[in-house]
Amino acid sequence: MSSSKTILITGCSTGIGYTTAMELKNRGHKVVATARKPDDVLRLQLEGFSAFQLDLADSNSIQTAVRLAIELTDGKIDALFNNGAFGQPGAVEDLSRDVLRFQFETNLFGTHELTNLILPLMRKQGHGRIIYNSSILGFVAMTYRGAYNASKFALEGLADTLRLELHGSNIHISVIEPGPILSDFRKNAFSLYKKNIDPTNSYYKETYKKMEVRLEREGAAAPFTLPAQAVAAKVIHALEAKNPKIRYYVTFPTYLFAFLKRILPMPWLDYLLRQV
Repeated sequence: MSSSKTILITGCSTGIGYTTAMELKNRGHKVVATARKPDDVLRLQLEGFSAFQLDLADSNSIQTAVRLAIELTDGKIDALFNNGAFGQPGAVEDLSRDVLRFQFETNLFGTHELTNLILPLMRKQGHGRIIYNSSILGFVAMTYRGAYNASKFALEGLADTLRLELHGSNIHISVIEPGPILSDFRKNAFSLYKKNIDPTNSYYKETYKKMEVRLEREGAAAPFTLPAQAVAAKVIHALEAKNPKIRYYVTFPTYLFAFLKRILPMPWLDYLLRQV
């Protein structure tokens, strides 16, 4: 393993964020773990993490967390893992402007603001790693996930542009595209679906009934689902490797659709995506 590094991670309450934080801590890295809910922050602290509250939908929360992280690390943050995100289900025509905006506040705007607060530290120290947790839905769109698709497409656009602009700075940008991973993501998505989508008055009423069954299912809901450790392994490489990759695919569906997007005519790819 390379020398110990300090990494700030968002969305550490469960799933990918928590597992990655634990794996990196066990490898001797100094992890600054953040979570949105105070109860989760306390639990992380009791488990030995330096942990702060950080709500990506709240600019004041982001700025406070960064200030605390700078104090804790004496301004030396080697890496940022932009992991915190959620998924709002629903057909595009059933998404209100406010619901779409809320999806972007966390998945894009908050992540962007946090990154821009960390970048000056990395420029000053002359190195850094910024790792974005995107999705298979950051490069192919799937039905009834329009808000999440759009936020991840936008995130990858920002990450790609930032990579080009940081050329020669010794600050490396990596994007991780997981695909189906065991986590609380689907459970949280179902809560948001019930809160923000009115299926009874939707054209997609019957489709939503089938979707509800999938969202309520325990365990893996899609083939080739992997545990969160599969993503953590990619983060470890992006953090420790001398030459980190620009893209990290994780699950078989991600590798498959990245390949199919390159070779198939768009109508053929659309047909396959409608079947998923």
